[in-house]
Order: sequence, then C-alpha cells, then structure tokens
Amino acid sequence: MNIFEDTSSSTVRERPLRVALLGCSGSIGTQTLDVIRMHPDKLALTAVAVNSSAAKLVSVAREFGVAHAAIADEARRNDPALAELPQGCELDFGEDAVTRLATLPDVDCVLVAVVGEAGIWASHAALAAGKIWAPANKEALVIGGGLLMPLAKPGRVLPVDSEHNAIYQCLVGERRRDLRKIWLTCSGGPFFGRTREQLEGVTAAEALAHPTWKMGAKITIDCATLMNKGLEVIEAHHLFDVAIDDVEVLVHRQSKIHSAVEFADGSVKAQLGPSDMRVAIQYALSYPERWDSPATHVDWRSSEPLTFAAPDRGAFRCLDLALEAGRTGGTLPCAMNAANEVANEAFRQDRCGFCDIDRIVERVMNATSVESLTSLEQIAEVDALARKRARGFVSELA
Repeated sequence: MNIFEDTSSSTVRERPLRVALLGCSGSIGTQTLDVIRMHPDKLALTAVAVNSSAAKLVSVAREFGVAHAAIADEARRNDPALAELPQGCELDFGEDAVTRLATLPDVDCVLVAVVGEAGIWASHAALAAGKIWAPANKEALVIGGGLLMPLAKPGRVLPVDSEHNAIYQCLVGERRRDLRKIWLTCSGGPFFGRTREQLEGVTAAEALAHPTWKMGAKITIDCATLMNKGLEVIEAHHLFDVAIDDVEVLVHRQSKIHSAVEFADGSVKAQLGPSDMRVAIQYALSYPERWDSPATHVDWRSSEPLTFAAPDRGAFRCLDLALEAGRTGGTLPCAMNAANEVANEAFRQDRCGFCDIDRIVERVMNATSVESLTSLEQIAEVDALARKRARGFVSELA
C-alpha cells in the first residue's frame, strides 16, 4: 500500500486541523500538547482520552476547550476531579468510548498515543472512518498491520515514531521501486557494549536511564532490551511495504540521525535533527507543510561526531525474537508483543530479571500455534492467551 500522495499542488488548509489525541497524559501526549499550544491557528484539539488520569483529562479539556473526552477506566466515573470538567464537554467511559472518539465528525486527525494492544481498536476505527491516522502506538501495527494497512489511503497515514517519521520524510518525492534498504537507527540504550553476562544483574532503575530520549517507562525498557527496535522493524515492514530483512538496524549513539533510506544507485537519504519527539509529532500534524518548531535547533558546527555500530544480537536477544515473529507473520507478532508487555512490566516490578524478558518471550512464541490473521477479535484472543502464558512463566521465576 502506498501511503504517500502527490503534494505538489497541495493547498493551505482553510481551517485548523481538528485533532483527537488518544493518550494525552503520557510522554507523547504531553509533547503533542506542546505542539498544539505553539500553533493554535493551525491545530484544534477537539477530543482527548486517557486511561485513568481524570485530573489530567480535566486540565487538558479546560485549557484547550475540548468538546469530547473519554476515560478507558470505568472505575473513574465518580472521580471528584471530573466535577471541574468544562461545561459542554461530552464525557464517556470505557475502551469503546475511546474508540468512538476516532470516528467523530468534528475530528480530522486521530493521534493514537495509548500504550500497548489497546491502540489497535481506535486505529482501525480511524482508518475505517477515513481519518488521518497518526500512529504513535507501534503495537497496533506490529500485531495487526495486516488488517490496518489495507484500509490506509494515500496521504492519510502519518507515522509519529521518530524513526518512521524520518523514513516517511526521506521517501517523499521518491519512486518506491528505487528503494533498496531502510536503515533504522537506535541509540543502543543504556547498556550498549555490555555482555550477556553483565546484563543478567542490571536493575530496572538502570534500564530506565535512557541516554538521549525522554519516554514512558514501558518503551524505555523496550529500548534497553532492543525489543523496541524489533517492533519498529515490523512497523516499517507494514508502513512502507518492505520485507523484514530489507530493514537494517543501525546503532547510532548520538540520536541525531533518526533513520535513513538507501536507493538502488547507492545513494542514501537521512533525516537529521534534535533528539526531540516534538519534531516528528509536528511533522505528522503539519504535513505537507513545515512549521516553526518548539524544539531547540542543532548547531552542527559544535555537534559531537556521529558514530555507527551493529547491534549485539547475542546479548540483546529480543531483537532477533521480534524479527523472527515478523518474518513468520500471522498471529505470532501478536503473541510476541503480548508476552513482551507482561515480561516488561514484571521486570519493572522486580518480579523477573532483565534477561528473563527475552526468555519469557521466547517461551510464549514457542508455545504459540501460528494462524493467519483474520480479525480484531482473533487478535484479542491471541493476546489474552499469550499474556496468560507469560504470567505463568513469570510466576515460575518467583
């Protein structure tokens, strides 16, 4: 599926882009609000959702005059903070309520920043409704890309992940058949250079100390294990219609080159910029235009040297497990992702070790009977079974 469109004759928008921000309390959501604050003449926040942070939802709704809001956690119905919700703001509860925001008539663009498997439902609804889909939730593509991408229309999918946003920028104006390889960059995480033996004893606190990016806890641990990069390879496979093995992971410690594409003639185009997610978020909301950014510009004259290395697949086994799931396809990526979410959380709660994460994921993958992907309901069943198995394997470690 070609997600690009010819922008040579694009016109200036007649009104602000109306945005539904699903997951406004997390890292991506908070940085998206920064972008909207900077461009109130170009962007209008019309709908917001959180998992359970009622106070944050009320604060955002009051500041931006939001018309629609949803809280996934039904238990928050009687939260005292909701008494301060502005008059006229419609509020609903439950995961279905979050999904419904993606189909509202006064929403043009749906930025999905919820964490984990939950994002696939809203993503599917947004695409089916013909909205601009700005995915910051990589799990939706990992577990259900085969169901989502057939719904995508040219110019209506604008990835928010910094790497995929960079790839998108590098491919604008290029002939897709000339693409030879994608170079997907990563910082290497806080444990770059350590051996498998040295990784056995690392703590969650150490793993959460990412060298260049400020992110949520789950994705920060995924970066430390390199699972995040494996998920991003599968994401790139679906977004840009390339084979898993045509995406090469490249360790780039400075996080200034956000990814690159190589063409048939050997030419390489890369997108460089500050280590600030607001740049990618803004491009997803401004495309095909470029606006002044809230990020600090890089002074390349004084910038540190740029270095590159191959990932250590023996030490960081999650990367190859994700690639195996991506090559196999079907329901295996869903099972792999669910197992990783359970193991990731267990590590953060000191219920398993760092290297136990890939062991748990591998055991769940080996126990999974792979089927062709057919529906969102099937994904939910596979996800639930994989989580149950992963929790069982975590319990065995106690």
